[in-house]
Amino acid sequence: MATPLPRPEFAVVDRYAYFNHAAVGVLPQTTKRALDAFVAAQAEGGVMGVFPYENRMPEFRASVGRFIGAGGDDVAILRNTGDGANAVAAGLDWRDGDEMLLCDDEFPSNAVPWLALRDRGVGVRLFETATTRMTPDALRAALTPRTRLVAVSWVAFHDGYMHDLAGLAEVAHANDTLLAADVMQGLGGFPLDVGACGVDAVYAGGAKWMLALQGVAFLWMRPELRGRLRLAAPGWRSAADMWDFLNYDQGYVDAGSRFEGGTPNFIGALSLHESIGVMERAGPAAIAAHILALTDQLCEGLERTGATVASPRGNGTSSGIVTFTVPGHDPVALGRGIQHEEGIVTTWRPNGIRVAPHGYNTADEIDRLLDALARRIAKGPTA
Repeated sequence: MATPLPRPEFAVVDRYAYFNHAAVGVLPQTTKRALDAFVAAQAEGGVMGVFPYENRMPEFRASVGRFIGAGGDDVAILRNTGDGANAVAAGLDWRDGDEMLLCDDEFPSNAVPWLALRDRGVGVRLFETATTRMTPDALRAALTPRTRLVAVSWVAFHDGYMHDLAGLAEVAHANDTLLAADVMQGLGGFPLDVGACGVDAVYAGGAKWMLALQGVAFLWMRPELRGRLRLAAPGWRSAADMWDFLNYDQGYVDAGSRFEGGTPNFIGALSLHESIGVMERAGPAAIAAHILALTDQLCEGLERTGATVASPRGNGTSSGIVTFTVPGHDPVALGRGIQHEEGIVTTWRPNGIRVAPHGYNTADEIDRLLDALARRIAKGPTA
């Protein structure tokens, strides 16, 4: 079958049916070649090899900005998702009595930076997702006059629930509340326009659906928010003119790059830039439609096998993540067996098997997974 992301770009298909992009994505061959060239340039020329990539940093930020419907000047290249959350959490001018709202099922990258605010006297209130998911109506009922900020993952890491960022932003802003979003489990699989959805800040690492290296991330925020934030972790590259080394009294650059602090991860930024190019050529909307078709196919097949799908599915809530269990079967043993014996890579934890296909996976690979499950289920219970 034709796939929006060309399969020859992904060497992983020669070894595995790889459905683990919610854990670690894979590098396209185009990206790998660019990274090989970077390593060779530094090995052969030192600063002479690296400096051209230094000069391309505005281009790399612009690629990220274009991918989310923003300008590159408002983008910072950081190390990881937590860096982005920390820049906002530590920089906001919190006042006595302030609180922020956080879902109780967040991955720690989008929880620990906010929970640390308790040491500064900020009330961090957990939204109980077992009762209801954070819909716009549920958020409206949960907000108080004290709520300064809401932090949420666009897509929940454990079951793939996709939040309505535009609806949440509208409700938050009506309460004079900021909305910050961790988009790591959605961006790359699904298009995002930060201007259209109204969020105030987004951040994500590149190592999952963005198909980039580990140890690189980005932060975007509205310029008016950037101007309000205290720069909690400045570095030499935060300066208005970073090459004016001994001018200690100069202010910070009026751009998102002020949050980068020290020397950025050039090769990581390059990986983001190159992989974004691969996805843009495929078309983000086409990738999203393909992923939804694969996950719908998977859910239909799982229901036929008697599996229980834990992931909410429906218009606006479906994502690229499907988590399921099989009654009578230990998900860890089941997932491990499928991986080691069948070459089908997923995430397997006590709460279920998580499947996360991308734009180069095929319907035949989904059938391969379903067939492997059916064979094991037919052997009888294992738990």
